[in-house]
Amino acid sequence: MQQYRADLHIHTLLSPCGDLEMSPANIVEVAAQKKIEILGIADHNSTKHALLIQKLAAEKGIFALCGAEVTTREEVHCLTFFENVDALNQFQQYLDEHITKVKNNPKYFGHQVVVDEQEMIVEEIEYLLISALDQSIEQVEKKVHQLGGLFIPAHIDRPKYSLTSQLGFVPPDIKADALEISRHTTKEEVLKKFPYLQSFTFTTSSDAHFPDDIGKKVCLFEMEALSFQEIKMALRGEKGRKVSC
Repeated sequence: MQQYRADLHIHTLLSPCGDLEMSPANIVEVAAQKKIEILGIADHNSTKHALLIQKLAAEKGIFALCGAEVTTREEVHCLTFFENVDALNQFQQYLDEHITKVKNNPKYFGHQVVVDEQEMIVEEIEYLLISALDQSIEQVEKKVHQLGGLFIPAHIDRPKYSLTSQLGFVPPDIKADALEISRHTTKEEVLKKFPYLQSFTFTTSSDAHFPDDIGKKVCLFEMEALSFQEIKMALRGEKGRKVSC
């Protein structure tokens, strides 16, 4: 088994809250400098920078998980990742169909731009990406798993946009591949508060919106190789693979 450093919660400049320096090329460069070996690209309700980052990351030996941070109808944030382009495109269509279309005001929320490898703007999203979908947590989870993806409720300890803030608890029967905790707590502290979550795999990440934040918090994957299926096995604790944070 080999050990890989993973930061599974990275926002690009496409997210209205993402810094303008969070271009795909810059994210990959900073991740390489910080010896990150697995990146999770999770813009708010959009996958449109993921494939470019995957391409740039592969050139530096970094594995990029492609997906989005979805805001459910309950306003719970959930990380979603997919293995291939077809599944990613189908999920982007699902997001486009179900997000509440509120016109973005860049003055208040920030610009939402898609850029190319040379950091030239190729698209600007006019509706606000941090709006919620009209889909419940259960509906989003079902769609993600129908597409063979990974479903990870985000920063479950946070006082906003988390399972605990919006529902008051983590449903013990939730079909999650893992639960993410923020960089401001530890697995031990979370389990002290919610001991019934002992059976879940936990991840922790930076939730980076600025280049300096990339890699501030990582989890370690023990696997035989860098691949989507190996990551899935590690999250499930299968055949000696595991995740520690």
